[in-house]
Amino acid sequence: MAGVFDVEVDGVEHDHGLEHHDEPQQLDVSKLSPEEKWRVEHARMHAKHKGHEAMHAEMVLILIVTLVVAQLVLVQWKQRHPKSYNLVTLFQMWVVPLYFTTKLHWWRFLSTWFIFSVITAYVSYRATRKPLACTTPRLVYKWFLLLYKISYATGIVGYTVVMFTLFGINLIFRIKPEDAMDFGVSLLFYGLYYGVLGRDFAEMCADFMASTIGYYSASGMPTKHLSDNICAVCGQPILVDVSEEGIIENTYRLSCNHVFHEFCIRGWCIVGKKQMCPYCKEKVDLKRMFSNPWERPHVMYGQLLDWLRYLVAWQPVIIGFVQGINYVLGLE
Repeated sequence: MAGVFDVEVDGVEHDHGLEHHDEPQQLDVSKLSPEEKWRVEHARMHAKHKGHEAMHAEMVLILIVTLVVAQLVLVQWKQRHPKSYNLVTLFQMWVVPLYFTTKLHWWRFLSTWFIFSVITAYVSYRATRKPLACTTPRLVYKWFLLLYKISYATGIVGYTVVMFTLFGINLIFRIKPEDAMDFGVSLLFYGLYYGVLGRDFAEMCADFMASTIGYYSASGMPTKHLSDNICAVCGQPILVDVSEEGIIENTYRLSCNHVFHEFCIRGWCIVGKKQMCPYCKEKVDLKRMFSNPWERPHVMYGQLLDWLRYLVAWQPVIIGFVQGINYVLGLE
């Protein structure tokens, strides 16, 4: 059914390039071109918000004040009660995108979210069991390190596609700009979201396993004596000498002279965000540990994920709070 409405508002005609008469116009929207439809909607928006400049200024002021106050509250909460802050943030990171994607019927995201949730739930369950199975630490670090690398690669590919589209390289392959941009942004979203969520789950599992294994404690004093041939992360023997080249993985020695399996210490420092020795808590020099320049971007990527966590988990909550304030004050 064709939509028909008047363009004249408050006694003033808004032609915006359209034919106008002395009387209010009746326009059949279905017969207008896309450009004319945009002009008509533009005229309606101006008419609706005419005379609301003071209200708009008040809404902007409320938004700015709320963002500043919320940022201060979150910083204080994180500093004073980091454990509860991390748990609430993790829950919101897991639930908030699910709400919006379900509402928008993004079935591809929902499918990947379900697979990720099932596997991560199983791995997290294994990490929280007492006594801890000897194979659990390696299973946990392998899964989250794999997820970390996949999300990193997906994000890089998405970013590359977006940049190529901006420079028009997609036209060489006869791909429409909107299709290429949608593909790139989708990959970027998948990579960043699962990268952030995976790091948070990995940190939670690392805390559980460290306290269960017993080499690490919150007070800083180890509860067990570490032998020279035992990895403090997984508690398993080290079979490859530091100076030898391993078939599957090598052995790392930190500046504090404690040795670890390569997989374990990488998972502990990068994925679990524990930049200290699992045994003596001495700070780990990541630049010395990862001398290969191709591995250093992983550290910077982890810092980027920390910054994006605020945008994904807390920004929608803050915006919803601002809209609630505007609704209570009658601002529209």
